[in-house]
Amino acid sequence: MIETEPSFIPVQTRSERPKSTIRDDFAALTGREAAFKYTPVAELSALSDGPLDGAPLPIRVSGDAVGFAASLIERTDERIGGAGLPEDRLSAAAWQAFDKAQLLSITGEDAQTVTVVRDSAGAAPRAAHTVIEVAPNARATLVIENSGDAQLTENVEVLVGDGAHLTLVTVQQWADSARHVASHFVRAGRDATITHIVVTLGGALVRLNPSAHLVGDGSSAQLLGAYFADAGQHLEHQVYVFHEGPHTTSRVTYKGALQGKDAHTVWIGDVLIGPKAVGTDSYEQNRNLVLTEGARADSVPNLEIETGDIIGAGHASATGRFDDEQLFYLESRGIPEEEARRLVVRGFLAEIVQQIGVPELEERLTSAIEAELSEASVA
Repeated sequence: MIETEPSFIPVQTRSERPKSTIRDDFAALTGREAAFKYTPVAELSALSDGPLDGAPLPIRVSGDAVGFAASLIERTDERIGGAGLPEDRLSAAAWQAFDKAQLLSITGEDAQTVTVVRDSAGAAPRAAHTVIEVAPNARATLVIENSGDAQLTENVEVLVGDGAHLTLVTVQQWADSARHVASHFVRAGRDATITHIVVTLGGALVRLNPSAHLVGDGSSAQLLGAYFADAGQHLEHQVYVFHEGPHTTSRVTYKGALQGKDAHTVWIGDVLIGPKAVGTDSYEQNRNLVLTEGARADSVPNLEIETGDIIGAGHASATGRFDDEQLFYLESRGIPEEEARRLVVRGFLAEIVQQIGVPELEERLTSAIEAELSEASVA
């Protein structure tokens, strides 16, 4: 059942949202809900209301297997639900429908990089559940690459043990017709560090909701995102950071570029600093670069503070066109205007891509961004 107190007052903030693992505990989506007012919910009806295939997604694993293991676990496993619970109908539908969860375990204390490829989701509506468990003091970079066709709603739980360091990178390069909805729940223990990086380039409609719950004393989170929307694409990211433990730190930076008619991006950032989160240091920002007429970027930062004993907290949001001074500088040095614009966009998104820490993937994503820019004029 939904975990909430009876009330006639509408939910006003992210922290007050009800939670349930049962789809029909949430009303059918209308688009008037606060969490879905920017989302074309009619395009997600098969995922929110219809039957879902709950069989585990096929995966391929590459990279250093020392200290890493992939397996399937039953729904009754005690780790399921340890990082968070659904806050909306789509997430609950995925939770209710999955058969077994994919467990990705990281135990090695030497830094390693592992890539999980998911490219066989198929066109039928389906659900998935993934649990990423990082043992205390373990260190790793885990890359999840999504491509091909998909009609997918899923939940990803990330349990980061005390003193552990995890960089989790998810890449969305879906086919043009794909629809992907995902809720990521991160729970960080004492002195744990999570760097969560999202790169979204492909898919007709992609809606990712990363949330980081900083429970342990001294835990920290860096949530980064880069996205590029073309004509007709809807790319949406709703980010939530809950500072619960003392002396926690978070930085949120999402940057996006848009070009083409009806290209639409949405970024909503929520930060909650709880009453026990003394010594918190938090900042979130979103930047959008609109390259053509007909594209729209919605950006909404929110901040809740329930204690006055913090180091600092702030947020920022900006949406605009090219910096004329940057273009003038490049053109004055003999670089043609079109190439100058490409350099500006590439540099704009490189701040995020270059923090992945996997040179081969960074190069591939930079090339993919170049390809996006080549598909349509940025004049």
